[in-house]
Amino acid sequence: MAKGYGNLLAGVFDGTVLPAKKADGRRVNAKVRCYREIFDLATATVAKNVGDTNVVCRRPAGGAFKGGSITVSVTLGATTVSLGTVGNPTKYLAATTITTPNSPITFGTAAARAEDPLVDEEEVILTWGAAAPPGAGFVIVDLDTLAR
Repeated sequence: MAKGYGNLLAGVFDGTVLPAKKADGRRVNAKVRCYREIFDLATATVAKNVGDTNVVCRRPAGGAFKGGSITVSVTLGATTVSLGTVGNPTKYLAATTITTPNSPITFGTAAARAEDPLVDEEEVILTWGAAAPPGAGFVIVDLDTLAR
């Protein structure tokens, strides 16, 4: 039976490159760093109109995106949530409704998970769409990256 290797280990373990390459420490055996933000919808510091954005984190250069989760304490009803950057507001999560409280949903597109580690710092934003969020409750975002 044939044995294959993925992009991250080809040339490292398979003997096709001599001397063997070293695995990219930003992705293989890397440390997970979690960036958490808690949006209290009852506070004035959270922007809450349709189209408004809120900063989730600033991902530093050198980190690779691993995935993440969003948990809400109340149903967001018709409100949609997307996660991304100013240039690509749905980079990590396309506009999604979250109607089940206390049940985390995972996010992370295949393209975002497969991209190379960041060259420059990146500001990640949450954008409200379709309807404004409720006036009370919590939206908790955990965004995970891999780094040395």
